[in-house]
Amino acid sequence: MTFEYDRDTALRPRGDGAYDADLAPGWLVGGGVNGGYLLAIIGNAVAAELGTAQPAKQHVDPFSVSAHYLSASTAGPAYVRTEVVRSGGRFSTVAATLLQDVDGTPVPRIAAHATFGNLDSAHDAKSDLEASALGLALEAPVLPPPEECLESRDAPPEVKKIAPLLDRFGTRFDPETAGWAVGEPSRRGVIQGWFKLADDRPLDPISLLMVVDALPPTTFDLGMPGWAPTLELTAHVRAKPAPGWAIVRHRTRTVAGGLFEEDCEVWDSTGTLVAQSRQLALQPRS
Repeated sequence: MTFEYDRDTALRPRGDGAYDADLAPGWLVGGGVNGGYLLAIIGNAVAAELGTAQPAKQHVDPFSVSAHYLSASTAGPAYVRTEVVRSGGRFSTVAATLLQDVDGTPVPRIAAHATFGNLDSAHDAKSDLEASALGLALEAPVLPPPEECLESRDAPPEVKKIAPLLDRFGTRFDPETAGWAVGEPSRRGVIQGWFKLADDRPLDPISLLMVVDALPPTTFDLGMPGWAPTLELTAHVRAKPAPGWAIVRHRTRTVAGGLFEEDCEVWDSTGTLVAQSRQLALQPRS
């Protein structure tokens, strides 16, 4: 079986560290292609380049990816240029740029630096025990069971018009933070729920780069619906996700100067924190 996500993030190597992609229309949101989906495509290109340049190191997993969104992407052909800027024992860092040709001119869409390593060997029992003793684990929010939550594919037409990518997911929103869907936002700046892909494709470390940008902007819960273009997003992958439902929480604490920050945390089905991110985005225009 070919999963939709794998088909839509597939790459074709063109040589010299460049990879061709086809940005699928199903991942559109607002005035462009979803930033998390694009970040996962960049992640695939980085993993492919490191696998080619230094296969013995097995630097196949993202640890930190910081991306600046330069212009809005459109559905259709694109390509990623990569350059290995550091090759270390535990980690390698790659510069990557996603581009699209517009009237014959290459237009950069995203510029990123990605640090990859191996999540299986990044820690051991001793370091895990020391970390646990600190008592600093970030606990997942307690949610109603998925069957008691609101399915993303049942979002109002005006929301799905802005974000058709919701049909890619099987997200179930926590009713406590989903009042925005019926015109009653809580104005707390929190949106959270259960997450999976619509076709039950299991999550992996690179797909977590997509998950951290998968929920509607927290500004929806502030009574400010609309497209919120990302300026910069930094994602940290902390562990390989276990199969099953993940829990995703987006929240904001500051809206100022026409911008807002959005923090995201992702926990897997065992309650393990597997990813975090922070992004700076434009406040939606009324």
